Amino acid sequence: MSTADRLPRLLALVPYLMSHQGARVDEVAEVFGLSEKQLIDDLQLVWMCGLPGHTPGDLIDVSWDGGEILIDNAETIARPLRLGIDEASALLVALRLLNELPLGESPEGGQRDALTRVIAKLERAAGEGAAAVSSQVAVEMDVAPDALATVNDALRRGRRLSLRYYAPGRDEVTSREVDPLRIAVVDGRSYLSGWCYRAEAVRLFRLDRIQHVEALDVAAAPPEGAEPTDVTDGVFKPSPTDELAELELAPAGRWVAEYYPCESVEELGEGRLRVALRARDTDWLLRLALRLGETGRIIAPARLAAMARDRAALALAHYEEAGQR
Repeated sequence: MSTADRLPRLLALVPYLMSHQGARVDEVAEVFGLSEKQLIDDLQLVWMCGLPGHTPGDLIDVSWDGGEILIDNAETIARPLRLGIDEASALLVALRLLNELPLGESPEGGQRDALTRVIAKLERAAGEGAAAVSSQVAVEMDVAPDALATVNDALRRGRRLSLRYYAPGRDEVTSREVDPLRIAVVDGRSYLSGWCYRAEAVRLFRLDRIQHVEALDVAAAPPEGAEPTDVTDGVFKPSPTDELAELELAPAGRWVAEYYPCESVEELGEGRLRVALRARDTDWLLRLALRLGETGRIIAPARLAAMARDRAALALAHYEEAGQR
């Protein structure tokens, strides 16, 4: 389990134990959906946490002898969370962005009202400082002109879309008819998830790659069982048929192992990694290699490694040529 998964659970575990002194190990494990071994591993980690200083009086005291969990000296972490101005401002900006997106209902629906109330409550709780800072941030969707408004309107009215879409992997523009399902925002990019009649499957379309879009006077009618693309773990979903590539990463390039789904990750020492991942297309992998520069390189297959070297040499030649002008 990754740190990103474990940390929220530990932050919830400590307050729960504070309010359930003497709870049994098996009962708490069931509440958090863990095995007893996983829970005890968490308790052993909690036992080493506390305030700066790390003396016995600073650390959380937890024991589970006899199967009953007792916890002490954890009042600080059990207190209600108080957001700083920067944290509250970031949250307000994100909520206002969400408020601009369709929520799968009419504008008069309850979800929109609930979101508006949450924003108002957070503004009051955060105080004038956070509200003033966040109000100075303009949220702009990175989309083609009028694309977001057209897609929103089609979602509300249940209409099919006609669009011209640029696919960079194939360097081509295609015409498609799409029944929209929802809009998702991933890593700051806006995507339309919908049933594509050209592909006869649910597809994701980046809104800033839509060159033209219009709502048709045809009711959207996606096939039964068509569900919006799950982007919980990101947009990129490798296929077993995609080419498997191996990369060697310097410490500064380790982010690749966290950002992209890897089939294997091997520690090489001194912070270096060897990872194996599926390349959705050759151009994508070559762009990744160029982006990494000295912090990573393709080591297999040899064909792709040679292509990456050739493309890097060509890029350097262009720089040198531009510098001589």
